[in-house]
Amino acid sequence: MSNLDRRSFLKHTAIAAGAVAISGLGARSAKGAYGHLQAGLGDGGYGELYPTRSANTGELCLELPQGFRYTVLGRTGSIMSDGNPTPRAHDGMAAFSDGDTIRLVRNHEINNQRGQPGASIAGNAPGYDHSAGGGTTTLVIDPSNRELIEDFVSLNGSLHNCAGGPTPWGTWITCEETTMGRTIVVNKKNKSETGGFDQDHGYCIEVDAMASGPQEARPIRSMGRFVHEAIAVDPATSIVYETEDHNYPDGSGFYRYIPDVPQQLARGGKLQMLAIKSKSGYDTRIDQVMGAELPVTWVTIDEPDPSDASTDASSVFKQGHAKGGASFNRLEGCWYGDGNIFFTSTNGGDQKLGQVWQYAPAGAGDGILKLLFESPDKALLRAPDNICVSPRGGLVICEDSAPSVYVRGLTSEGRVFDVAKDLAGIEVRGEFAGATFSPDGETLFVNMQRPGLTYAIWGPWHQGAI
Repeated sequence: MSNLDRRSFLKHTAIAAGAVAISGLGARSAKGAYGHLQAGLGDGGYGELYPTRSANTGELCLELPQGFRYTVLGRTGSIMSDGNPTPRAHDGMAAFSDGDTIRLVRNHEINNQRGQPGASIAGNAPGYDHSAGGGTTTLVIDPSNRELIEDFVSLNGSLHNCAGGPTPWGTWITCEETTMGRTIVVNKKNKSETGGFDQDHGYCIEVDAMASGPQEARPIRSMGRFVHEAIAVDPATSIVYETEDHNYPDGSGFYRYIPDVPQQLARGGKLQMLAIKSKSGYDTRIDQVMGAELPVTWVTIDEPDPSDASTDASSVFKQGHAKGGASFNRLEGCWYGDGNIFFTSTNGGDQKLGQVWQYAPAGAGDGILKLLFESPDKALLRAPDNICVSPRGGLVICEDSAPSVYVRGLTSEGRVFDVAKDLAGIEVRGEFAGATFSPDGETLFVNMQRPGLTYAIWGPWHQGAI
């Protein structure tokens, strides 16, 4: 995508103006009805958003609060330092410190549905499955100007790499949001086929953030084979919390993985699913009360890598649910912060607009689950996806609600506010993904999945909750 020309600029401006003219009054009315759930300028929020041009390309890609700026990085199709074109479908991401630079490890949610020889994003470089099109890239960033120094493929031959999460020991866990594999599955309705890959998929894979090229991919099978989305690690215990992005008839699950050896996940461990004490099969999808505390227990998954996962993606969930595990409506983002695990239910709640949950662990014990926020109106929050915790304690939430999407903020008191609005992805139904702060807390990096851009956003973050 080249810099926006005058015609494109006018088109985007007209779209933005039309949206205000048609729905602005309704949005303001909706927000006014829920003022107690909003954080305005001075009490957590950053104020109104304004169309803002990129500092390095001049493109009009975002609306931001006054005083904020951004650069555009890592565009789909641009040639990387290793000679490979930047893959499409930017998704989950995390930032790591590397001396005087910042490293971003970024997922690419490429799902080619059917195994294809040579589909991998780095050609014949080391890879788990060369018939699979997903993986990760690593970007090295100069923090002084938020510009790209170097970029390259860092994981090759995985599939549908949606989100994941950073570990305290300097790695990125990338998660496959599929259970397709060697088995060919025929859709009886339209006769289409999926599967036929060289390897099975549906796993978590660990990526060294400091690697200089593609690494050998080793699926961590004991972490489960299901429709993964994101993970978060409790640094006090090395326990990994995992979300499942699906809505089977009975819902999806929230899991934890207790490694046998701390920080060495591939050496084995125990996979468990969250349940609510004394409430077997508890359904969190509707009829919940914000702020109510639910005591938690955990049930063990006997077969974390079931043989029938290729044909039944719910195989792991069914095991946990049969033992009384709780149900959620499409779990996506997951992040650790201040002793808690925060995660999102994209379609949860009475209005199916999304929920934000907080889990307070009790070491390797049970802990407490609390509904931090449930959206009553799409003008406040719709389809929360990837999240991260800011250095100042607030939550950054990426919406997956095309064609109009926002990055929202959430205070520790459970009040929402706008952080950024998309302009670049409107025509291609883009979605924000991969929000993560630089180690010094000064820059928010976030992806626009379509058309495939990474943004570095900076400004007076200290004036608000994030």
